[in-house]
Amino acid sequence: MQNSIYEFMHVGTVHFKAFPQCTLGTGPIVETIRKIAEDSFFTAIEVGWIKDIKVRAEAAKVLESSHLVVAYGCQPALFSQKLNLNALEPKERQRAVNQVKNCIREAYQLGAKQIRVAAGKDPGPGQREEAKKLLVDSLHQVLEYAKEFGSPDITLKVFDRDIDKESLIGPVDDVLEIAKVLCPEYENFGLLYDLSHFPLLREDPQAVIPRVKQYLKSVHIGNCLVRDRKDIRWGDLQPRFGIPEGEIGVEEVAEYFRLLVQEGFLNRQDRPIVSAEVRPLLEYETSEVVLASTKRVIQQAWALA
Repeated sequence: MQNSIYEFMHVGTVHFKAFPQCTLGTGPIVETIRKIAEDSFFTAIEVGWIKDIKVRAEAAKVLESSHLVVAYGCQPALFSQKLNLNALEPKERQRAVNQVKNCIREAYQLGAKQIRVAAGKDPGPGQREEAKKLLVDSLHQVLEYAKEFGSPDITLKVFDRDIDKESLIGPVDDVLEIAKVLCPEYENFGLLYDLSHFPLLREDPQAVIPRVKQYLKSVHIGNCLVRDRKDIRWGDLQPRFGIPEGEIGVEEVAEYFRLLVQEGFLNRQDRPIVSAEVRPLLEYETSEVVLASTKRVIQQAWALA
């Protein structure tokens, strides 16, 4: 691609993946957010759960001064507590809705413009239709609550159905079913597709993206390993790009960029957030090296797109 990548997207990274010691809302959160803020390669950042209100306030000051576009991921709070927005048990589902509302408040304090949410576990074919109805109801509650905080974009992140996350959402037909119900009513609702999840879903971006593009608000790029269940990196663990056993490297990211430009998602008018979701997994891998590697992959992929 001859044009600058920054003409077409806000290039981001997911903070709590790059620095996994911060995933549970504690740890060196401000220090590591500052590392990303000091790196002019990135123009966006995705942050997550920050339990301590003083730490959150300090992080907000760093983000405010950084000129970064900020997004907020609810996944750490939801996944670590095994919360489920489509739980069949009402009290369990309400706990998940309440947690997302708390996340919306946190996101507002941090200046986030987009908030990522995730469906809960797939209950199986016998209860799947009921679970989808419950998910829609939960998202209605979340979207109504978000109006109190300026209606930030709420993006439903798509996960695998039967390998790792075992999420209700899910295969593209189920994704579209949810989007077609909620998007006409809420302009701020949309989808987030992660490149690393296509192999986990056994789906092809070339087939899926044209079907969902009108509902797509953001994308992630990442890697996964699905061929060898004995490998400790197997599943949805976001290893660094280009590992020999993995599915996603420079060529796959370049193909994704080409597709997203062709379909009009990456464009000069909207410049959506495109964030890398990778993390150090092995003893010799550091956050700093993995981030530097990720930047090289993005640069090389864009040059080839």
